[in-house]
Amino acid sequence: MAKNKSKQKQHDAEVQARPGGAGQEAGAGPPPKMKRKAYEREMRVLHGELVALQEWVKTSGARICIVFEGRDTAGKGGTIKRITERVSPRVFRIVALPTPTEREKSQMYIQRYIPHFPAAGEVVIFDRSWYNRAGVERVMGFCTPEETDRFLGLTPGAERAMTEDGIVLLKYWLEVSPGEQTRRLESRIHDPRKIWKLSPMDLKSYSRWYDYSRARDAMFAATDTAWAPWYIAHTDDKKRGRLNIISHLLSQVPYKPLAPRDITLPERQHADGYVEPDLPLRHIPAPF
Repeated sequence: MAKNKSKQKQHDAEVQARPGGAGQEAGAGPPPKMKRKAYEREMRVLHGELVALQEWVKTSGARICIVFEGRDTAGKGGTIKRITERVSPRVFRIVALPTPTEREKSQMYIQRYIPHFPAAGEVVIFDRSWYNRAGVERVMGFCTPEETDRFLGLTPGAERAMTEDGIVLLKYWLEVSPGEQTRRLESRIHDPRKIWKLSPMDLKSYSRWYDYSRARDAMFAATDTAWAPWYIAHTDDKKRGRLNIISHLLSQVPYKPLAPRDITLPERQHADGYVEPDLPLRHIPAPF
């Protein structure tokens, strides 16, 4: 344990010294875009820590709820993908709810989210959450100002109930600059791999930058609390943003490092006369 903490302190000191680390002087300007090789090296370390977090969650019965909100194109989906790609979907669950049904619209607003809250040994990640009411629903007129005000008034109490019941609640807001948002949306238009990400709602939202800014500011003012604070991540550089978010996430949970295990593969059984039968099986073509 002490050895692991020493390594973590050394790693933190190295991060402080890097361009863009906490030790960077104010006004020095944004750091250069992170190179892929350095990014993957750091991500490999963080993926190992996420596995350690997963094993601790399973054994301790912890309940972790992570909320991702932010500007369109700020990188919520990519960040969630990197968090979950090396861990078990039985422990890390992603919740991305569709448009509410007519029945759900008649319910208490947070009601449809509650069944997805984590049980013991689970990490639940909300790709958009109950904060839709404070953001897109407010800006696009899907709810009345009175409904938004009521939501903002009730949410701190609801989140306090979550945390007092033992849920670790982490809320991240991903922020991207206007110019970078434009560049990313334009890249979706011309890339067949990304065109599915460009919805009619994205196009309508694009022109309302400052409406979203006002909605964000009101949301922060009402729901940034001591028990459920907002954490802001700047993601013009997606690679740095993802590393910063995952590193911060890990720092907020008191997990323990994985204990070293001495694992040896057992001896494989003998064939005992087994011969593969000549069956008319259908193999896929192998053009590569």
